[in-house]
Amino acid sequence: MARTGAETAYAGTRTLRVEDARLLTGSGTYVDDIVRPGMLHACFVRSPMARARILGIDVREALQLHGVHAVFVAADLNPAVREQWYTLNGRDGPDSPRPPLAEDEVRFVGDPVAMVVAEDRYVAEDAAESVVVDYEPLAPVVDYTTALDATEVVHADWPDNLVGELGGRPMADLDPVFARASHVVSQTLYQQAHGPTPMEARGIVAEWAPAGGEMTIWTSTQSPHEVRSFCARLLGIHEHRVRVVMRDTGGGFGQKVVPQREDMCVMLAATKLPAALKWIEDRQEHLLAAGQARHEHAEARMAFDDDGRILAATLDHVQDAGAYPTPSPVQSGIAVGMLFPGPYRIPDGTFRSRFVFSHTSGRVAYRGPWQYESMARETLIDAAARQLELDPVELRRRNMLSRDELPTVNFNGMPYDHISPRETFEQALQMLDYEAFRKEQARAREQGRYLGVGTCTYVEPTAGATPFHATEGATIRIEPSGKVNVYVAGGSCGNSLETTVVQLTADALGVAIEDVSTIQGDTAVTPYGAGTGGSRSGPMTAGAIEQTAGVLRQRLREIAAHRLQATVDEVKLGHGRAWVEGGGELTLAEIADLAYYQVHALPPGVPAGLEASGRYHTPHLMIWANATHVCTCEVDVVTGEVKLLRYIVSEDCGPMINPNVVEGQIFGGTVQGIGGALYEELAYDADGNPVSTTFMDYLLPTATEVPVIEVGHVETPGPGPGGYKGVGEGGAIGSAPAVVNAVADALAPLGVRISRLPLTPAAIAGLVESSQWRGGGR
Repeated sequence: MARTGAETAYAGTRTLRVEDARLLTGSGTYVDDIVRPGMLHACFVRSPMARARILGIDVREALQLHGVHAVFVAADLNPAVREQWYTLNGRDGPDSPRPPLAEDEVRFVGDPVAMVVAEDRYVAEDAAESVVVDYEPLAPVVDYTTALDATEVVHADWPDNLVGELGGRPMADLDPVFARASHVVSQTLYQQAHGPTPMEARGIVAEWAPAGGEMTIWTSTQSPHEVRSFCARLLGIHEHRVRVVMRDTGGGFGQKVVPQREDMCVMLAATKLPAALKWIEDRQEHLLAAGQARHEHAEARMAFDDDGRILAATLDHVQDAGAYPTPSPVQSGIAVGMLFPGPYRIPDGTFRSRFVFSHTSGRVAYRGPWQYESMARETLIDAAARQLELDPVELRRRNMLSRDELPTVNFNGMPYDHISPRETFEQALQMLDYEAFRKEQARAREQGRYLGVGTCTYVEPTAGATPFHATEGATIRIEPSGKVNVYVAGGSCGNSLETTVVQLTADALGVAIEDVSTIQGDTAVTPYGAGTGGSRSGPMTAGAIEQTAGVLRQRLREIAAHRLQATVDEVKLGHGRAWVEGGGELTLAEIADLAYYQVHALPPGVPAGLEASGRYHTPHLMIWANATHVCTCEVDVVTGEVKLLRYIVSEDCGPMINPNVVEGQIFGGTVQGIGGALYEELAYDADGNPVSTTFMDYLLPTATEVPVIEVGHVETPGPGPGGYKGVGEGGAIGSAPAVVNAVADALAPLGVRISRLPLTPAAIAGLVESSQWRGGGR
């Protein structure tokens, strides 16, 4: 039978997500769905004070409550810790304290002091209220901006409250450039603390088998293999004695890359209990103690010549690490300064980043943890345009890199290639019809309405070659039936990694997508991998599947050639078959039958079976993606309400494995950034008491507040397998600066200058009231 179009081609198509049938019908399996025989439940006793000395803990009344099995305090668990470093930081990397339970002092409201274990969660919560902790209140350092000069310290071993700092050459080196510049623009912008708030909060089930010294863990995580490694180090046992199972995870966004203190408590306590132990975090706990992000500020400066071209830029950046950052912010935090130049021609510059402790919830990773580089840069460029009396679009056009200028390096030495900043910028503006909007804006201002437009263009590092992230493995097995199973480390938590893997494998082997299944998230059967994070899953998994499938393709062709009496080069694969033009054909099932059951008929040198494992090692320091966000809005200057009118994203993530998945990632990240610009804040009062511990106070954007997100694509293939790039974090990086710039543009006629976020109605009304404007044109 003659065939054309031999290769299947699922990559690049809007294939329906393979996980949707399970998830949309309520058939997913999350941590709280796990039930083990005799399973016990944990509840934490948490500090009501931001800082206090622990004088004593009385657990007697709690232990008398029927159904309570144990109450653990620091003395019970903390001494059992062997090691607690994270693979991405390394054994000797910079780190900060992370005791499972508070020992001498509590250091933020929500700090876990004791853990009650009972027959169910209800009894555990009741018993937790019976635990009496004697506190001696101490003065806290709540405002991180004062921490470096405070007399009070968060941790005694860090007397200046400085977790660490990183930077380039001294800023004084740039003084001559700024001195001779025609224009110098500077601003300091304070970004508020907010967090990932995934749909599913944290959770873990740990079951210890003392006879074999084995631990089995079910958890909500982005990296099951990292949980396994961490647990082995924590308990001082070998990795092969730990099995971690991650089924469905309802969002991670960086917060679930590594285990936190409560996870440590459950792992340690499980070794002391006769049955599995479950802890499921509720939403109030999550907002109290799961961690905060984005709490930072910086003085950003740029020097310009007479033509509006950037001569130099500096960033003096300070980030709140909270009391117990997880992981250490120092290594990951350097990206803020390194990426500050963004996609612009900036010949000279430097930065300094400092990370400081405070008596608040610890800093965690959050979707593009370096996002502040774009916030500082893009809002500064808009401020510069107003100062130079230029349109912000024109100022960007004079300074933005385009594809034909690459490769290049930014002033920090970061190499850029395979990106298209100017191209996405122009596409997004064309989608908006920028000139038409400016005319509409002018007409609206004549009517006393305040419309604004803001942009943000950024570069996004994906699939970085850090030691922990530099490789990814895959195992592919063609079963005797001819159906295919592909095993990868996993960590899929809403990013459709299941669908991506199935599409790539179907294409690589030339089989129907419905004939491929994937097994992920079980460390007992999947190859070691770093999981999802750093926008790495697409390009790294593509590399692993390409290498592994290549071995099986060759074996399939060798078996088919031998059977069909042809040369290997004459054999073609596709549509679940192998054939020779003008000759015979074999189905994949027939080849599998030969490989498993007729091994005597295999060609010499070809092993029995159809299973292969491979590991991809990226040779690239970074694979760059980029995008431009454009937002338009209308601001009610009386109430302070911001109404988003249009939202446009032009994205270059290379060839798309599945446009539906790519756009879903863009949508989700964009909405999170909108929330960060306008609504979300993990706020504290002067005494360190959190004031946003429910969704009544911690506001999230809903479909009512978010317009239709329009997406355009520019395709610049990357240097890795298939030309694929990551796309997971970009939406959350570019959206907040674009929204802030849109609001600033709307309020520019009133002399308003934005220096603090979020831009809540009350904040905007206050800015308008305090501006020089006194009611004219209302």
